[in-house]
Amino acid sequence: MTEETIFSKIIHREIPADIVYQDDLVTAFRDIACKAPTHILIVPNELIPTLNDVTEKDEIMLGRMILVATKIAKREGIAEKGYRLIVNCNRHAGQEVYHLHMHLLGGKPLGPLLGGLPKTLAR
Repeated sequence: MTEETIFSKIIHREIPADIVYQDDLVTAFRDIACKAPTHILIVPNELIPTLNDVTEKDEIMLGRMILVATKIAKREGIAEKGYRLIVNCNRHAGQEVYHLHMHLLGGKPLGPLLGGLPKTLAR
């Protein structure tokens, strides 16, 4: 049996969360440790520990995660100015909960990641 995570408990509504979207494949809820004015986590309803554990059978669910992110970004009013989607994989990338999840961040200028691209590539 697969170990439960805090995200599994949110999906099954065993613990409270501000759920903004849920269907048969994914659940989205507001992060309690916000890094931006809009910070929403989008998770598969099935426990997949890391991005490394994704298989071909997960292709539809992964596409759904992105489509849900874009719908939420529009609904939250951040789509036009811009937003960021982040998926961390394992400890060195900063993954804290081992249940695959995507961060949707926006609502303020987020700046370049890792110092941005060199000027020659940014054109």
